[in-house]
Amino acid sequence: MRPHSTRITQPTPAERVHAILHAAQSMTVISDGSHTEVHRLDGAGAGHIHLHAPGQDTPASPQERRPVRLEFTDIAPTAVRDRLRARVTVTGLLTAPYSDESDQSTCMEFGQALLEDDQGRHFVSLDELCSVPPDPITGSEADMLTHLVDSHHELVPLLVRLVQPQPEKGMLRAVPLAMDRYGVTLRLEYPTTHLDVRLPFATPVSDIDQAGPQIRGLLAAARRASHRNRLTA
Repeated sequence: MRPHSTRITQPTPAERVHAILHAAQSMTVISDGSHTEVHRLDGAGAGHIHLHAPGQDTPASPQERRPVRLEFTDIAPTAVRDRLRARVTVTGLLTAPYSDESDQSTCMEFGQALLEDDQGRHFVSLDELCSVPPDPITGSEADMLTHLVDSHHELVPLLVRLVQPQPEKGMLRAVPLAMDRYGVTLRLEYPTTHLDVRLPFATPVSDIDQAGPQIRGLLAAARRASHRNRLTA
């Protein structure tokens, strides 16, 4: 008898944190009582800060290390109602004062990461973060979602056919909210509230070139669902 396997349809908190850090375009560094807004990050999320485990690459003595908090905000690239998707806070110790002007990376002893989203609060360790494989869609998510809305907006109502159970009457519109290696999230907006629904891919994406076929697979399934509904109406 084959063992039962559970299909994964959405990222873990560690995967969410990993993606947010690597996609971040800005962050707030809070240390020594000062708040520094850092923009135009280099694609590594933390900019000039190198994260490592306690006890590794720490030339400074314990007395010289400074508590630090890095704050990241994950904003939906599409114009949905309430665009804040999540917040990530990374805490730890700096081995030298942080300077956004320096060409040298500042070492940071990782303490913990906190993810806050509509599912609650989730703490993520450095081991969990380092064990996560990069999501190939992270760097292209914004462009893919805005392209879907701007150039293929007529396909979004079609995707709603896959939502089970079907949305209640009174829905104003559906807008793509997020995309990751496991699928697409739609935001269904109503006059006074909204609902987020997942449309999982048939299989997780392991390469960005697989994203297009997986999206086309969702659209094909939506067309089949639409055809069945017409036959049974």
